[in-house]
Amino acid sequence: MKNLLQVAINEFGIKEIKGPRHNQRIIKYAQDSKFTWINDDETAWCSTFMNWVAIQAGLQHSKSASARSWLNVGFETQNPEPGDVVVFWRDSINSQFGHVGIYLGYAKDQSRIYVLGGNQGDAVSISAYPAARLLSFRRLTNTTAVRLPASTLEKGSRGSHVVAIQNALKVTGYNPGTSDGIFGIKTQQALERLQSTSPHIKNTGIYNSETKKLMESLLANKA
Repeated sequence: MKNLLQVAINEFGIKEIKGPRHNQRIIKYAQDSKFTWINDDETAWCSTFMNWVAIQAGLQHSKSASARSWLNVGFETQNPEPGDVVVFWRDSINSQFGHVGIYLGYAKDQSRIYVLGGNQGDAVSISAYPAARLLSFRRLTNTTAVRLPASTLEKGSRGSHVVAIQNALKVTGYNPGTSDGIFGIKTQQALERLQSTSPHIKNTGIYNSETKKLMESLLANKA
């Protein structure tokens, strides 16, 4: 599966063509996203681009050309990481208009948020948006079911199985930090918080078969 950021950055620099001609690449974003009524590069396309990128990465997408439609996709996070979706309001906080892109980070003074997205200066580019206009950070999940490992994992474990439980912890609301495949103290503490919600599981911070069943039940409720 392709990484969301990798997909988007590969499109960096794609821009509208001034005049009667249209950039066929931008039209392809719309057509591949099943927005068949869009046949130009002038219709606002930030959400169109996000849908296309998410589809290529095998992630949830809004199926709408409206930026604010992304407020209903994935789940909200208060601890955004590069690659999460960010949604802003436009015109006014209560309007129907907005902007959506991929979160890269905050400016040093926290007043601006750097975003990789489409229709930014009529192109796929990196732009800064006022943090005061933030509506939500969203974390997308795979369109296929999350597959949890059967093996026991604990602090010091490494690899793709650790990434899987780190991603599952985020989806279920227990933040383990970055999904880096390294089972460190943050992953252990996130598992301890999860285990503390069940009277039938020892609060060890070790991922085992009982913890797997608990996580699967929580993931099923998220589906």
